Amino acid sequence: MPVLSGTRVLDLTNVLSGPFCTLQLALLGADVVKVENPKDGDLARKLGNVPEYNKQLRGTSFLAQNSNKRSVTLDLKDDEGKAIFRKLVATADVVVENFRPGVMIRLGLGYEELAELNPRLVYCAISGFGQTGPDAKKPAYDQIIQGLSGVMDINGDERLHPLRAGFPVCDTVGGLNAAFAIMAALYHRERTGEGQMIDVALLDSIMPLMGWVAANLLIGGKPPVPMGNDNFTAAPSGSFATKDGHINIAANKQEQWEALTEILGVEELKTDPRFQERDERKKNRRTLTPLLEEKLRTRPTAEWVEALNARGIPSGDILPLGAALDQEQVRHRGTLETVEVEGVGEVKLFGLSAQLRKTPGGITSPPPRLGAHTDEVLSGLGYTREQVMALREKGVV
Repeated sequence: MPVLSGTRVLDLTNVLSGPFCTLQLALLGADVVKVENPKDGDLARKLGNVPEYNKQLRGTSFLAQNSNKRSVTLDLKDDEGKAIFRKLVATADVVVENFRPGVMIRLGLGYEELAELNPRLVYCAISGFGQTGPDAKKPAYDQIIQGLSGVMDINGDERLHPLRAGFPVCDTVGGLNAAFAIMAALYHRERTGEGQMIDVALLDSIMPLMGWVAANLLIGGKPPVPMGNDNFTAAPSGSFATKDGHINIAANKQEQWEALTEILGVEELKTDPRFQERDERKKNRRTLTPLLEEKLRTRPTAEWVEALNARGIPSGDILPLGAALDQEQVRHRGTLETVEVEGVGEVKLFGLSAQLRKTPGGITSPPPRLGAHTDEVLSGLGYTREQVMALREKGVV
């Protein structure tokens, strides 16, 4: 049985950080009830590169983040909608929202109000900058946080700098951080019976991921230098040209460096004072790289990967995304699951990336159509079919 079976999560989130958080909980077996506005729901329903799916409110961005959830439409600005939501809260274990700070309080649905209804409630608010502070009310998208956090400052090279990461890394990490915090709060509740408020900021969430780089500045007094694909901790460590493409090599240990010179047939570099020690190699990487690439360009990537890995030197091809998603190891691990989505057909979606031996999780239902479970959920609260129809006529659901 999945570890979160029997746990109800009310998901008021939109687009990415929040939905990615609640997706992790849903994959672990939680009953995630996605509460969406009756008009068009989560904005991600309209986001993606297939216009037809966007019109169906089945955008690829939505499909990617919402497996295993149930969708309920509810107007939280309407008094009857608020009353229904409060009834849902009484049955819930967790509420997750990623509105701007203050929105839920203005609706009369902030943590303090909801905790009076359900003292065991775990309430998680995800925002760009957190619930308090001088920047709390500022709007924030992933790229804004990438810029303000320093992420864009450490990416790129002397030709292209600053540079954003190629996917919404701050939103995604913020969602993971929120899921982690919710699990910790649920564990605390199991021991004490107490619910609590969780305040997750995207800015806070991404910064610790740069710990090594930040430590060089905070402790070592050295600001980052944009190095492109080179690894600042060692050399040779980065990407290199081969006969038919590129290869990643991470000869980070001294013995790996020495083995690399032997495989490439440049043993004389072992005793060259410019390259003999790690720190000297780092200083002289611009001189070292061409010497290595002269040899690497004589054979294709696949041959070098096999030869280097055989000697314990971490190396690998640099794959196009399609090839990466279809590689044998990914298939073996079951990283992607095939799901039948009504109106779309078979799609591949990411399942639970951690494999729990005793309480495995995964995809059990496709991302829901907007409001697909409204009748079901409200029936569970005691509403009759006629009452639900009346609410629908009023636009409350």
